[in-house]
Amino acid sequence: MTERIVLAYSGGLDTSVAIGWIGEATGAEVIAVAVDVGQGGESLETIRQRALGCGAVEAYVADASDEFANEYCMPTLKANALYQGHYPLVSAISRPVIVKHLVKAAREFGATTVAHGCTGKGNDQVRFEVGIQTLGPDLKCIAPVRDLALTRDKAIAFAEEKGLPIETTKKNPYSIDQNVWGRAVETGYLEDIWNAPTKDIYDYTATPEFPPAPDEVTISFEAGVPVAIDGVKVTPLQAIKELNRRAGAQGVGRIDVVEDRLVGIKSREIYEAPGAMALITAHKHLEDITIEREQARFKATVGQRWSELVYDGQWFSPLKRSLDAFIEDTQRYVTGDIRMVLHGGQAIVNGRRSETSLYDFDLATYDTGDTFDQSMARGFIELWGMSAKVASGRDIRVAGK
Repeated sequence: MTERIVLAYSGGLDTSVAIGWIGEATGAEVIAVAVDVGQGGESLETIRQRALGCGAVEAYVADASDEFANEYCMPTLKANALYQGHYPLVSAISRPVIVKHLVKAAREFGATTVAHGCTGKGNDQVRFEVGIQTLGPDLKCIAPVRDLALTRDKAIAFAEEKGLPIETTKKNPYSIDQNVWGRAVETGYLEDIWNAPTKDIYDYTATPEFPPAPDEVTISFEAGVPVAIDGVKVTPLQAIKELNRRAGAQGVGRIDVVEDRLVGIKSREIYEAPGAMALITAHKHLEDITIEREQARFKATVGQRWSELVYDGQWFSPLKRSLDAFIEDTQRYVTGDIRMVLHGGQAIVNGRRSETSLYDFDLATYDTGDTFDQSMARGFIELWGMSAKVASGRDIRVAGK
């Protein structure tokens, strides 16, 4: 029986060429697997037909947009996940769901190997292969660009030679990855980190310098998940899409950062994540009134570690699973409404309300009706500062000898 290889297929030049390239290099049959994670663009059927036209013996397509929003974007939101304080893990969280469908297809079609289009210097090779090792430990992995010397110029030449049904161009210098949670752009002239990004690289966001009128939006959450926008019930996918539209129109969610890749190099990345950044901002402000102080402080540390694990391809790891349990517990009372204004590249919260809020007006007010007993403060301060006071006395005593 001829060996079969499942290929993570995007419909673009590199993965289209990889179908024939893998076949010629290995003699195996290629099954193309396309996964919809809300990236937009061409229909899945168009992509499926292109894969068949490029030589795939089977083309498997999966609409995973709701699954992605519910099971991957929402945990990211609950963690307020921003890698290195900037990046909302746009690409990192899409890889585990794609891996899940790659392994499923490998089982269905009797494949022994899974292929992906990553290079040898990026993060995604790790995310794909660690995920595949975890969900399908018996499966092998190959990367045509990394393992079979498939460079972009060779891909263009191969496509033209074989007359493949795919546009070939040397004009677009960027590497772009996108899904409903956001969009990532890198390479080309952006690799000079002094160069400012030009307007043409953006797609999810409008130029914030000339915004439309301010857009006030109320986002309702239940247990950390958005359930309504301006009183209209929404699914997680609908919430992300609606805020992509409204926050994107105001230029919210543009990120220009040099980040630390897992492989040890620094990389300049441009991200657009209007819906994700608006939701994370709203969610964090709701947590500020519903999560107890020490729990909130520790959750910030957990969220940072969670972000690092997911960025580093450890979505299926035991530690990440344990952190998920802690984060989920913190969301018990994160229910309520956040009002925010979207304008000129910013999402600014100006109102919050919750039946489970820890904010006590009578304790917080400085006006008549204040129930806080200020006489308790003097003794509290004495006790709170005692350790530092004793240590300071020791320093003075030792210095005087």
